[in-house]
Amino acid sequence: MKEEIKAHNNVLELIGNTPLIKLNKITQKMKGNYFAKVEAFNPGHSTKDRIALYIIEEAERKGILKPGDTIIETTSGNTGFSIAMVSIIKGYECILAVSSKSSADKIDMLKTMGAKVYVCPAHVSADDPRSYYEVAKRLHNEIKGSVYINQYFNELNIDAHYQTTGPEIWEQTAGKITHLVACSGTGGTISGTARFLKEQNPNIKVIGIDAYGSVLQKYHQTKEFDANEIYPYRIEGLGKNLIPTATDFDIIDKFEKVTDESSAHTARELAKTEGLFVGYTSGAAMQGLKQLEEEGEFDENSNIVVIFPDHGSRYMSKIYNDEWMNQQGFFDSETAAIHQIEYVK
Repeated sequence: MKEEIKAHNNVLELIGNTPLIKLNKITQKMKGNYFAKVEAFNPGHSTKDRIALYIIEEAERKGILKPGDTIIETTSGNTGFSIAMVSIIKGYECILAVSSKSSADKIDMLKTMGAKVYVCPAHVSADDPRSYYEVAKRLHNEIKGSVYINQYFNELNIDAHYQTTGPEIWEQTAGKITHLVACSGTGGTISGTARFLKEQNPNIKVIGIDAYGSVLQKYHQTKEFDANEIYPYRIEGLGKNLIPTATDFDIIDKFEKVTDESSAHTARELAKTEGLFVGYTSGAAMQGLKQLEEEGEFDENSNIVVIFPDHGSRYMSKIYNDEWMNQQGFFDSETAAIHQIEYVK
């Protein structure tokens, strides 16, 4: 009897079932057991592969997407890459409205994946016609046969993680998870994952990581949108200057804010201590964990799962670039560069 060739039909079959990895060195002095759900193991190197595939296949199932159609989306980079990847396999055109805050690496990757990219100014209000939200809407209205994914206001964003990320974490922890910590941008990842986990055990505590300059924490506390909270910050894919309906604020127990600088250094620390080369938002998530532990959030019996959303390769021109770090004022005598390079002549 001949053995069959063991191969995947295409790259999309590799989405999901990402590993849970124990954090050891970086958490050495911290109470509790820490595990990272490392989403960089998806083929598109981020958690956004999950929503791209799920939302597009739902649109196909409902007859909204037809062969030859164009998919349009707003993105800080990761969702765009995932949508472009899915579009290539499924045969759709892809147009992306991207924030100018996105790293040059991300924008280059989107172009490489065949997407048409519109780079929009980051520091304008959400209703400004130049914002990436409004540019995507305009393009959708202008292009016949186009579908606007609209991840910030799409319930399927939550559902994708309810169907996949939540069950995976529950199974991987044998139901022993006590805390879920995840960054909140569109809110789909944290909301969908938390919704599933809290159905299994309502005592699991869910903590969102937010950025200074974002409105999410204040809105969670007061249910009021406060424009005074908004100011420019550098972390991509974290926090918001609007309130996404893809965030289920009722299922999140609290938010913790982190700074641009501390998040950048903690991402670099993860590389040095755990051998995990992860993105800026993952650094923010780990920084949030450190602060929460210092505040007494965890004890020796806590089993904390933190979601690391993407891969460090997307930030080579930013947090892993010493010149960029220096320009931001992120280096001082205590936080020197990771490596000194010597050129042998």
